[in-house]
Amino acid sequence: MAVVDPTGLSSVVEVPQGGAGPASAGGVRPARGLGRLVPIVVLIACGLFFILPLLAMARFALQNVPMIRLGWSTLFDRWSFSGITKAFDEAEFRTSLSLSLKLALGTVILTQALLLPTTLWVHLRLPKARAFVEFLTVLPYVIPPIALVAGILPIKPHARWFLNSDYSLIPFYTVLALPFTFRAIDAGVRALDVRTLVDASRSLGAGWGTTLRRVMIPNLRTAIISSSFLTAAVVLGEFTVARVLLKETLPLFMFEYQQREPQGGIGLGLLAIVATTAIFAILSLVTRKRGMSRPATTVL
Repeated sequence: MAVVDPTGLSSVVEVPQGGAGPASAGGVRPARGLGRLVPIVVLIACGLFFILPLLAMARFALQNVPMIRLGWSTLFDRWSFSGITKAFDEAEFRTSLSLSLKLALGTVILTQALLLPTTLWVHLRLPKARAFVEFLTVLPYVIPPIALVAGILPIKPHARWFLNSDYSLIPFYTVLALPFTFRAIDAGVRALDVRTLVDASRSLGAGWGTTLRRVMIPNLRTAIISSSFLTAAVVLGEFTVARVLLKETLPLFMFEYQQREPQGGIGLGLLAIVATTAIFAILSLVTRKRGMSRPATTVL
């Protein structure tokens, strides 16, 4: 297309059809293609970083072939679940699993009872203190668990009535889970118009207990479920506090069993990783579908 200069000069400027200049023809499209390729490469690298060690664990735990003979020629030889099923017959396995599940349930209940009202109160009454509360909840992630245990040991002779109980681990596990559970609940609370919901509930005559039970909890169901699973994952994987306080939890059994049966111990670890990953994948799908199909925010 030709454009004539309005001043009357005879020069003519040629403009390419479609308005596309040399920059778009040579530089923009390759940049866009590279921008799309980089995230894909990163995701593939992260997937391999996660999957390859699991495959190595699976081969060691499930293939009854001596280490020296492992290779491509024996890749499909003598696979069996005998190493894992042998651990299920141990009496200590059932006892430790039962204790860990009870500790997980108790820790979830205590965590929700503490954090849910606290998070709502901070958002409603003390918004300026949110940064301070967030700083306090991140401390257990910064301070290693062994430092927490080192602080427990000096008071152990004076609190044997409490520390001798298996359920004495619940407060410590609650502290260790704070960095994860607080952020899950806080994200759910920040996604809602909490002040409007509370004011509407209170104007209808509901007390604080009714507001929390019939307004906040239904609207925070996804955040509560997510934080509960995160808490349970922390409890089922914690080793340091249970080992120092001599509690027979599932991670401690897995450690001791691996000393006697390396193949079975690695198999239990693989099973725990796969089960945890599957639970979080199911949780992600369920909460996503519920979030897409949930109607508008309800009050009473």
